[in-house]
Amino acid sequence: MSMLRPVEAIRADFPAFESTAGEAPPARFDGPGGTQVPRLVIDAVADYLARHNANAHWHFPASERTDALVAAAREAFAAFVGGGPDEIVFGPNMTSLAMHVARGLGRQWVAGDEVVVTGLDHHANVAPWEALVVERGVVLRWWEADPETGALDLEDLPPLLSGRTRLVALGGASNALGTLSDIAATARVAHAHGALLFVDAVHLAAHRSLDVTASGADLLACSPYKFYGPHAGVLWCRRELLEAIEAPRLRPAPSTGPERLQTGTPSFEAIAGGAAAVHWLASLTDAPGGMRDRLVATFTALAAREMALFAHLWDGLGQIDGLRRFGLPPGPGRTATVSCTLAGEAPLATAARLARHGISASHGNFYALTAAERAGVHPDGWLRLGISAYTTHDEVDRALAALAAR
Repeated sequence: MSMLRPVEAIRADFPAFESTAGEAPPARFDGPGGTQVPRLVIDAVADYLARHNANAHWHFPASERTDALVAAAREAFAAFVGGGPDEIVFGPNMTSLAMHVARGLGRQWVAGDEVVVTGLDHHANVAPWEALVVERGVVLRWWEADPETGALDLEDLPPLLSGRTRLVALGGASNALGTLSDIAATARVAHAHGALLFVDAVHLAAHRSLDVTASGADLLACSPYKFYGPHAGVLWCRRELLEAIEAPRLRPAPSTGPERLQTGTPSFEAIAGGAAAVHWLASLTDAPGGMRDRLVATFTALAAREMALFAHLWDGLGQIDGLRRFGLPPGPGRTATVSCTLAGEAPLATAARLARHGISASHGNFYALTAAERAGVHPDGWLRLGISAYTTHDEVDRALAALAAR
């Protein structure tokens, strides 16, 4: 049986947790908005810029090393998502990739074609499809979630679909409420109606291993900065679909393979850092096999550790007067991320108060605007606390004590 590295050993990889002038570093619960970065990733970014910096596809050593780096990164991310390296597209962020793909798909749709979006999602998986309402006359249909738990009822989906449905846009996990969606079941329903499935896996990818083959998704996007890497976007696109999307492109740009969906020169240093983050995650267990096997083992072990800490956090939050928790209780239906509100205190004020206690937590709607509106917390939003690979039991206790001390 494989073993996960102890949390103390994991934290030792992160310069952010090194003490400065004898002071303890802040307890970082802001991981759902962007995790801290291990030294391996920092070194990969710095090494590329210092020793290999060149544009791609030219016949001199630095350029050839850049080509090799990109190819190796595609192999790493293929293992990360369970797809093929020739299905991995790089971009500046998930939002830009989603908008680019939506525009490309929209060129092949006509007025009256339909797209289903959810009331749970980050608007990076809503706005690109909303734009097609104006640009192409597409009809948007809403799959509503329970405002308290964020759960989507699969029985509500078939009545929203028709012979005109072209795509279902689904969040793999809610970045605000932590709720997991059933990707495979959604794919089966969408495909039965001839529709594609686009999955926003930005939050999901930080907490569960991805398997695009088993999930049935047609497109899946994620962002390495949510799983210990730099700011960037990664899109997996099913090979046949990748070659068929008529996305806007420059005429001299490649017309085949993953680069046909990329625009301009990518951030090669971010690609290097993103691949390093995948390698770092694979190093957290001693599981046998290749990178894909180690990644699955890592996420299985991390999910168990994170959920144990999250159960302690959830129970403690429930003991604080005036605090309202949103989302499902600890269990298999959610990630270790919770949003909450405190009666009589705006989330911004709560976050500022926690910061004075050395607790970093995020506040707002986290771009899950529709979910915030449906939950009745707009415009103030929530306070959000997320458990990451480096979170400790002591830090959870510190956060609970700081929240209660008002």
